[in-house]
Order: sequence, then C-alpha cells, then structure tokens
Amino acid sequence: MPASDQLLKKAIWLYFILLIFEGAIRKWVFPGLATPLLIVRDPIALLIVAKTLHRGLFPFHPYLIVPVLIGITSIFTATFLGHGNMMVALYGARIFLLHFPMMFAIGRLFNQDDVIKIGKVTLWMAIPMAFLIALQFYSPQTAWVNRGVGGDVAGAGFSGALGYLRPPGTFSFTNGLTLFYGFVASFIIYFWFNTDKINKLILIGATSALLAAIPLSISRGLFFQIGVSLIFAITAVSRKPKYAGKFVLASIGIGITLLLLSQTSFFETATVAFTTRFELATTNEDGLEGVLLDRYLGGLIGSFKDNQDLPFFGYGVGMGTNVGSMLLSGSKTFLISEGEWGRLIGELGLFLGLAVILIRLGFSLKIAIAAYRKLVAGDLLPWMLLSFGLLIVPQGQWAQPSALGFSTLIGGLMIASLRPSKSKALLP
Repeated sequence: MPASDQLLKKAIWLYFILLIFEGAIRKWVFPGLATPLLIVRDPIALLIVAKTLHRGLFPFHPYLIVPVLIGITSIFTATFLGHGNMMVALYGARIFLLHFPMMFAIGRLFNQDDVIKIGKVTLWMAIPMAFLIALQFYSPQTAWVNRGVGGDVAGAGFSGALGYLRPPGTFSFTNGLTLFYGFVASFIIYFWFNTDKINKLILIGATSALLAAIPLSISRGLFFQIGVSLIFAITAVSRKPKYAGKFVLASIGIGITLLLLSQTSFFETATVAFTTRFELATTNEDGLEGVLLDRYLGGLIGSFKDNQDLPFFGYGVGMGTNVGSMLLSGSKTFLISEGEWGRLIGELGLFLGLAVILIRLGFSLKIAIAAYRKLVAGDLLPWMLLSFGLLIVPQGQWAQPSALGFSTLIGGLMIASLRPSKSKALLP
C-alpha cells in the first residue's frame, strides 16, 4: 500500500479518536480552548478529503456531487439572500463540503479488515466508558468528573429522573454517549456471531458495559437503538439459520449478565431511574407510538408545517446550528427547528433542503440493499452496521458535532464493509 494511503488511514483513525475524546479535551484538558476545539476534527476531514481528491480516488457519484454543489451554493445564498453572516454560512456548509465527502473517502481508503479493527477498539473503549458514566451518574454535578464544556462547574448532566441526570461520558453532551453505545451495540452483535475474530473476554466485558450503560445513560434513544440492532440480528438469523446457534449462545450470555448485574445496588438504582424517565417521557409524548412517529416517521411532515412562509433559498445555511444561533442572536436557541429535516428545509429552502433529505435517504437505501445482499451471501458485518447507520444517516442531527461525526464515520464504514479485504472501496 502506498505511504500516502497509510497516512490517510492514520488520519481517519485520528478523526475517530477525536470523535470519542473531543468532549473530554474541551471539558477537562483544555477548557479554555473549548470553543475553537469544537471544530478540531474539521482540519482532519479537510486533509483527508483534499488528499483523496488530489489522488483522484473520489467517485463521481450523484450522492457525493449533489451535496457538495448544494454546500457551495448555500454559502452564497445564505450570505446574500439569507442571514448575511459569512462565518455562519461557512460553518454550516462545512457539513456538505468536508464531512459528507469524508464518508466516501473512508469508503475508498478502508476495507473490511479496517472496519473490524475499528470495531475491536470500540469494544475496548466501551468498558472504561461504562465505569466513567457510573461515576458521573452517582457523583454530584459539582464533581470534577461532571464538569461541563469549558470547565463549567454547573455540570454536564442533562434532564433525567429521580434526581439523577443523564451522564455524557467523554462527550460534550449526552447524545454523544447514546450514539457511542449504539455504535458499540452493532459491533457487539456482529462479534457474537463471529467470536473467532475477537477476544472473548473483551466481548463479554463490552457486552456487560453495554447492558450497564442502558440504565446508567437514562436514554430512551439508546434503548430504541439497541432494539433496532436486535431486530436486525433476528432478521439475520431468520435469513441465515446457520447463525441460530450463536444467537442462542449470545442470548444466554446476555441473560446471565443481566441476572448478575441485577443483584448489584448500583444497577438497580439506575434501572429505577431509567424506567421512571421512560414512563414519564413516553406518557408525555402520547405513548410509544407517538414517540416513534414523532422522532422518525413524523420528522418530514413536521418540517413542512414549521416552514410554511419560507423564502425560496431558506434563511441561510448554518442558522439552525448552536454556533449559528450564538453568532446571530447571542444565545443558544433553535432559530429554525430542533428536528434535522426541519432544520435543513429552514436553512436551505424547500427545493435544496428536500434535495439533501432525498440524497440522504437514497444513499441509505442503496447501502441497505447492498448490505442485505451481503447478508444473503453470508457476510453479516454490513448488515449490523446498517442497524446503526440507518437511524443516524437519514436524519441524524448533523448540526450537533457528535452526531455529525458518528454519521460521517458510520457512513464511511458501511461503504468500506461492503468489500472484502484489500479490494477497492466503491459505493455499490
């Protein structure tokens, strides 16, 4: 492999490491640099995209070209026809010009072996992360371990239940932790079906960490994400009966782990807090059906309702981000929409916003079809990665740095996982 490819692979690994520990650096290591460190991964993405483009490795594919053209166009429409702030426009457009193309760069530079290596490291990380969030869960918000971004002594915990707050782990906000363990879950299930590719003690430890993280995170999002991954696993078993034995073995192992965890007071307390929040929040959102429809299926409908008097080119790219709201209004508030599809349409206008939504949906559908074909052929990895990617790529909140990072990473890994080792990475 050329030395330049090795350099770019190391850059992708650096992007991954910074995604996991960016919040920790902003909270505990360099709190005084919290604001500039918000975009610490952007120069890495710029290097990877620029070098990949220079070497002619990018596919000239509509799923890549259209978002880039929209990103360039949005800078001008936001500056001259929208909010008028060039810095806000550049911040918003970087999603289309850096992070979205990086998915394809990862797909070109990584192969299935690289994806499995990422998975192994992720499982290693899951274990100490569980200890960290347990410490955050039971510590007061004034404790050092709960310091917020910039060293905020008010704490980084977020709305929970029974006096306990949702811990963020190494991330700047709690959604990063939810996404991390959702990412972990897809790899854990894959490795349970392929135990020869992972140290079994690490697999058991990571599985225990994931199970402990569900109540400790007090996150319904994580609960639903793991549920989706389990549905994908059951589908794999029904489609390929050869997986049935390992699925039963994994189920027994998980059952025993849950039984052991349930005997501990720390797990029992966290479980009570989690179930209380689950019941209260679900009731307030008109039941489980209301939660699912509002959070996923209803997002597109709501985006039209919230933007009925929208200018043709929207209010300007970047305006719906926290950084954009701070620069434009002086406070963190949703100037456009809290939902991702509503933000896109509000920032870009109906035509360009809907184009981005359709690109994201089309990209996800294409990957889903290819992953299912791989499943039928006996390769489970793309299918299990899809169980995480299918939720975050179509309508993950890319205005938030952690969500953008995980979406970029999983999008690239899904592409890379579709090819065996040492083969060229191409979008199927």
